[in-house]
Amino acid sequence: MDRKFTLRVSAVTLCAALGIGAAMQSIPSTPQDYVAQEPTVVSEVQPVSSAPRDLVPRDMPVVASLPDHVVSASVSSTVETPDIVVPEAPTETGFACDVDMTATPIVGAMLSVVLSAPCHGSERVTVHHNGLMFTTVMQPDGTLSVDIPALAEQALVIASFLDGAGAVAMTEVTSVPFYDRVVLQWRGTAGLQLHAREFDAEYFTEGHVWQGASGDASRAATGKGGFMTSLGTADAPDALFAEVYSFPSGMTQAAGTVALTIETEIIASNCNSSVEAQTLEVRNGGELTSKELTIDVPGCDAIGDFLLLKNLVEDLTIAAK
Repeated sequence: MDRKFTLRVSAVTLCAALGIGAAMQSIPSTPQDYVAQEPTVVSEVQPVSSAPRDLVPRDMPVVASLPDHVVSASVSSTVETPDIVVPEAPTETGFACDVDMTATPIVGAMLSVVLSAPCHGSERVTVHHNGLMFTTVMQPDGTLSVDIPALAEQALVIASFLDGAGAVAMTEVTSVPFYDRVVLQWRGTAGLQLHAREFDAEYFTEGHVWQGASGDASRAATGKGGFMTSLGTADAPDALFAEVYSFPSGMTQAAGTVALTIETEIIASNCNSSVEAQTLEVRNGGELTSKELTIDVPGCDAIGDFLLLKNLVEDLTIAAK
């Protein structure tokens, strides 16, 4: 891949909890010749007893040196869900407007989510799961099918429409403790990417897992490596996006480190501005944790370059099972 890379390192702010179902107000590759200056991230990462709350935008100055910014972590003990209403179908349609959704466990500790909403064909829908949020667009016939990485054994999924209609589904995913998962999520065209390099893999070789080489859940289910899930549709207005890296830490025969980095391409929609994002992590069968990130992007004369953001997500340390 012939791409122009110029390293700039940005630090981040950290940890505001999002409520399940709350609308996000603002949340949001790299060759060996980088000479990376690693930022210092001062943070507190706390278990999230409920899904993280909306991020609160801050006025962050953009400066050439890309300074660190620190914000304290907070934890919410209250889970909020959207008010779900069922619209009434016009009498002339001859069918009901009930919104139905099912969630079924599938390979790789994933959830197969099927949504039916006959009166919401081609409309935007936001899907929520344990702090993970993304937007997509219903099919013209009012159906949607999407696979989501489960972040909890008792997996609750919520779908909500702009008019307040929605549905809730719940299922048990017993294989969740066998996977480590890292989520990067953001709003709009932010140019963000999550990269995982498994066991000293070089960029763009086997073992480098990212949106351009995502792997698959069936490979992970045999303990052979991780996979990336990309969620969100750009066609949805004011879209929410997420990338989720999953590694079968409870089943692998390999031992070593998975290096995790966040990268962003400098493009017209993010240059000379601050990009907000959030990470969610579930490791070693533990509780969900959250970090809030603010990334200062250089000026628009750097369009086409990439920022390599190190130390924002801790590497995975894998022990053979």
